[in-house]
Parts: sequence; C-alpha cells; structure tokens
Amino acid sequence: MSEVEGKAAGEPLKVALLGCGVVGSSVARMLTVQAGDLTARVGRPLELVGIAVRRAGRDRSDLPVDPSLFTTDADSLVTKADIVIEVIGGIEPARSLILKAMEHGASVVSANKALLAEDGPNLYAAADRCGVDLYYEAAVAGAIPILRPIRESLAGDEVRKVLGIVNGTTNYVLDKMDTTGQGFAEAVEQAQALGYAEADPTADVEGFDAAAKAAILASLAFHTRVSSDDVHREGITEVTAADVQAAKEMDCVVKLLAICERTRDEQGHDLGISVRVYPAMIPRSHPLGSVRDAYNAVFVEAAAAGELMFYGKGAGGDPTASAVLGDVVAVARHRVGGAKGPGESAYADLPVLDIGRALTRYHISLDVADRPGVLAQVATAFAEHGVSIETVRQQIVRDDETGAARANLIVVTHMAPDSALSATVDALAELPTVDEVTSVMRVEGS
Repeated sequence: MSEVEGKAAGEPLKVALLGCGVVGSSVARMLTVQAGDLTARVGRPLELVGIAVRRAGRDRSDLPVDPSLFTTDADSLVTKADIVIEVIGGIEPARSLILKAMEHGASVVSANKALLAEDGPNLYAAADRCGVDLYYEAAVAGAIPILRPIRESLAGDEVRKVLGIVNGTTNYVLDKMDTTGQGFAEAVEQAQALGYAEADPTADVEGFDAAAKAAILASLAFHTRVSSDDVHREGITEVTAADVQAAKEMDCVVKLLAICERTRDEQGHDLGISVRVYPAMIPRSHPLGSVRDAYNAVFVEAAAAGELMFYGKGAGGDPTASAVLGDVVAVARHRVGGAKGPGESAYADLPVLDIGRALTRYHISLDVADRPGVLAQVATAFAEHGVSIETVRQQIVRDDETGAARANLIVVTHMAPDSALSATVDALAELPTVDEVTSVMRVEGS
C-alpha cells in the first residue's frame, strides 16, 4: 500500500464496470493507474471487483488489470458492488442491469444518453427508492463538465437558454464542408476514416444522438421531464455545398445545434419550453461559430450569471472516462460521508412546445422568373404570413452545362414563429413566378 493509500481508512468501496470498449478500457486503466490519488480524494480505496464483457476470451493484455476480473456474468457482478459504472450503451440490458444494481444498494454512474433520454424518470425514481445516486455527466459532451454545472452550480439561478454543439461527428463533417469545400458524402467518409464516425453514421448525421443529449440538457435546465420523443429533430444529410457557401456569404457557418429555450409571453408568464435539433447558420463571431473539428461546446444563458461557455472534447476514450471518474469520485464521497446527491428535479413541469411556436429566422433561396413584379409577389407572400424581411438580394446565375441564365433570390427574415416561416415557404413554392425553393435554412445566434 502506498503512503497516499495508507492515509485513507476503512474498507474499500467495490466498483463494478459494465463494458470494456473504448470508454470502458480507459475507465479501467485510469481506475488502476490513479488508484492512489482516487483513494486520497474519496477517503477510502476504490476496488475494481469485475468488468462485464460480451466475450471473455478476447485479448485485453494491454490493460493493467487482473485478467480474472473479466466476466460475462453482468447480472451477478452488479449485486457485489457499491458503485456500478455502466458504459455499454443502448437500452437493454443496460436498463435492467442498472435497476438491479440499485436494488442491491449500488450507486450508478452512466454514460448512456439514449437510456437516460428515454427512461430517465424511472431511473431517478428507482435511485430515490433505493437511496442511491444516479450520475451521468459523461452522457453529454464527453469531457466537458456541463450537466453538474446546470444541475448544481446554477441551481440558484434561472437558466433561460442552452445552445450547443453536442455531436462531434456532425461538427467535423460540417467543418470540413466549410473549410475545404468537400461535399457531405466525402466529409462523412473522411470522418469514418479518422474514427470520428461509425460505419453506420445514422445516429449522428440524422440528429438522434444530439436529440437525446438535448432532452437531458432541457430536463436539467428547466426542471421538466423531457424525452427524446419531445425533441424536434432534423439531421444534416440535406445540407449542401451551396448552403455552406450561402452561410459564408453572410459571414456565418453551418452547425448542427441543440437548442433548449424557455418561452414567456409579454407579461412574463411561462408558456413552456422549446427543445429542438437542426442544422442552422450561426455567425462566425458567435462563440459557437469558432468550434472546429470534432469538438463540442455548450453556450448557456442564465438570468443572473449571464452568458457562459463550456468547450472541449466531446468524445473519445480518455475524455469521456474523465467525466465518468469525476462522477465516481462524487458518488463515492457521498457513500463515505453517508450522504446522497441531488435527484430528479421536475417540479416546474413546463409543457414542451411544438416547433411551430419556436422563434427563429430563415435564410431562403428561390429560383424565380426574371421579370418585373416578381419581388412584389414574393414580398406579399411574406407579408400575408406576418413575416418581416431583413434582407433580400437578387443575382443572375448561369447553368454550368447549358449556360442558361436564371434569377436567384436570397431572402433573410427577421425573427418570427417557425410555423409562420414554414407556411411562408409553402406559399412561395406555389407562386407561378417561383420556379423552385432551392434551399431553406434557419439562422440562429444573432
């Protein structure tokens, strides 16, 4: 026993690890290598009593742990621990194992955003019933400490808006489209080659991953139960090189944004919250506009604290393991001190508003007839739906193959309800002078 470990009194706290993939391997390594420091920080040693894996015979000699710790019997393992770390992902068997661990008195640390976004209230209820902790900092934005600041550091404040880049894969793809001129498919292939994107990138590029994280952020920020099904979701598969170029011309950049926003009427009464994920143009001068590659960032607006920015690595073994171990130390300290961390806070119970009630701006590109009166018809369509135009620009575009000329109209609106903006786009498409609505993208952060 080292001098540091010798200063901590009491029996070791038994830790079970579920999963030994990229994140699980990093967690196991850090638990072992940093054992002395963790003991000093907790007040008692942390003893790794088992690692649940799918295949016990796989070579894991690169990990500094006793090979006898690996087991395929996760059900038995969770009954032997004081703290269970779940990094296997998915809904089942993760949910059943977490519930079983809690029933046997174990606190749980999880990185499972999909499960927490789908069934968080039931997991919270089980933790409360069993008198244990449920922590999940690693479920959103990897190494970035964002959930605990919202849940604890800002508990005395009023969070008004959370605006974030919470998926590294999509940020990498959009960043490469912006900086190199690559198309969507080419940028995705590069992300896959570098290990930023899965062989099947659907969860990332279609926004499912970001939507789960948005649900978790909104639940904590607004003290309201929000599930993935409540989140309006749009992915980036329809983003084109022309969209990215149009953003450049406005000194903007395209990002997949998770937006969680509190909405009030003119008298200051709560109407509800808006939770949405979609690609949008954001000014390069905005703090999120400079977030590059596979990094994540979350921008928080609070009544008293003002504007806060959290930035860092949103994925990867060691960064995510850092967040996991931060939670492990927290729940271990609670067990040593006979305390318990905060549980679910859903007292506000605000309604989740339909996307149509969200306030945003649109950037609309139209191919129109090149003759007098077209602009007046277009302006009338906006006016009839109560949407004000901020800027309008017309240009003549020639087809690269035929040389034929066409008129292209670019319209950027003022802020308006999304339902009014969407209805305006539908009306524009029906105008006889509009050949095609070639692009529609929201504008945020200004």
